[in-house]
Amino acid sequence: MLIQPRAEPPQSLPAHDRVYRTLRTRIMHGELAPGQALTLRGIGAEYGVSMTPAREAVRRLAAEGALSLSPSGRVTTPELSADRIEELAALRALLEVELASRALPRAHLALIERMETQNTAIAGAIAKHDAVAYIRLNLEFHRMLYLRAQAPAILAMAETVWLQLGPTMRKLYGRLRRTSVPAGHRLIVAALKAGDEPGLRLAVRQDVTQGLRMILAGEG
Repeated sequence: MLIQPRAEPPQSLPAHDRVYRTLRTRIMHGELAPGQALTLRGIGAEYGVSMTPAREAVRRLAAEGALSLSPSGRVTTPELSADRIEELAALRALLEVELASRALPRAHLALIERMETQNTAIAGAIAKHDAVAYIRLNLEFHRMLYLRAQAPAILAMAETVWLQLGPTMRKLYGRLRRTSVPAGHRLIVAALKAGDEPGLRLAVRQDVTQGLRMILAGEG
């Protein structure tokens, strides 16, 4: 079963919550480039809301590190320093290795088959050079495993890291010029099939840090 794009937030939600959720997803999936400027007026016009809901959504996203808000009120997506990328890569390794380890005892065959199907979808996004679809499908590959960990607090922290990295991941995708599914994904699936916890931990650590370290090497 393929993971489908998330539905738009229901119109019954408060306006600020609807804008927050939609904009949060766009940032996480790399639809916005690093350092891209936004305005409250532009956000309000795009989502059909007044300035107040737009301001509240921006405030929440800034608190999560998804947007930068200057003292003058300028709103941008973050441009991460090398040190910050290294820090977030280390956080991904810590959090996601723990999630994968906790998920392993509940990684039944049907889940593994869904993850293999997801890899096929990822290969399709790569073939189309669709960066946003690639990032979305890649994160869903990880999320479907981590949901089995039954550790919602850890998963929420991991998703906040994904959110902060979204624009940077879009930049990274352009540099990697991928032609196939990440090797780490295949190693993750193989470790799950074998029930190999050390192998799974190693595969997840490699998968979530390798690309980020490549972008750091390119900027060194």
